[in-house]
Amino acid sequence: MQQIVVTNTRYQRIVEMLNRRQPDLTIIMDGVHKTHNLAAIARTCDAVGIGWIHAVSRDGHLHLGHKRASGAEKWVAVATHASIADAYRHLKHEGFAIVATVLRADAIEFDQIDYTRPTAIAVGNELDGLSEKAVEGADTCVRIPVQGVVESLNVSVATALILYEAMRQRRAAGFYERRRISDEDFSRLAFEWTHPPVAAYCRRQGLNFPPLDDHGDLAQAIGDNRSSSVGEFLARIKEKD
Repeated sequence: MQQIVVTNTRYQRIVEMLNRRQPDLTIIMDGVHKTHNLAAIARTCDAVGIGWIHAVSRDGHLHLGHKRASGAEKWVAVATHASIADAYRHLKHEGFAIVATVLRADAIEFDQIDYTRPTAIAVGNELDGLSEKAVEGADTCVRIPVQGVVESLNVSVATALILYEAMRQRRAAGFYERRRISDEDFSRLAFEWTHPPVAAYCRRQGLNFPPLDDHGDLAQAIGDNRSSSVGEFLARIKEKD
């Protein structure tokens, strides 16, 4: 493992990204299995400032696909649920309204609802769409109007359209102009993304993450290495790993 040298530019990029995160906007993927669709959805979520997405997965694991996701898997975490009911129960407990995407003619057009409230958008798999349980458990159903022969769009394209409408509304409301995640989440993610090997070491040793200076560098050594310099501490981690 090479010693990490953090440039101010990279750290500032991470800070700016975290300052635009939208903790009360997310996606629920109900049975979406194709890797290219999972990866495309993750990329779009990162682009609009979503850091956590949800998925229903029987085996508890989803592979976003490193190349297709173009690095989005580093910045977007996936919470898996055993059933759509479990996912809905969790998100409703957190105060989210559930918006289901459907093909029904009586559904509201996707750009006619308020996405500035805490919103979880449920999207279905590539062949059958959302399950009946997913539709029945939602608070609102929306549709994307189409003018051609095909009845629906690819799930990743449909997700992108809805999320960019949500971003448009949130930008107009000033949601991207101030930090909206907690100070605790900000400090943790900034450290994990800036110093991943050191973060891994701290977790293994049960140590708290040390503070970072304005350039994203370690402000002090860690644990029983407090008397040594930061450079010496990083060298010791390198030797151990």
